[in-house]
Amino acid sequence: MFGIGMSELMVILVIALIFIGPKNLPEIAKTLGKGYLQFQRAFRDMKGTIEEEIDEIKKETEISLDKEISLDKKEKKEKT
Repeated sequence: MFGIGMSELMVILVIALIFIGPKNLPEIAKTLGKGYLQFQRAFRDMKGTIEEEIDEIKKETEISLDKEISLDKKEKKEKT
């Protein structure tokens, strides 16, 4: 998980407990969790949009190449 071992995670939790306090820690953890989920959703949406755009560009490129190949074949037939 993020390259953090169990011992490092425990140290972080103890420090958070000391500075934040036991009353506020669950609320802050819940807020951080919600923020993390929102970040994941936004990242997933952005990734999906980028992949759609890449697919569209690939299709357009393939269509252009097909048209060029078709034109080249016509030109070769006309020359012979």
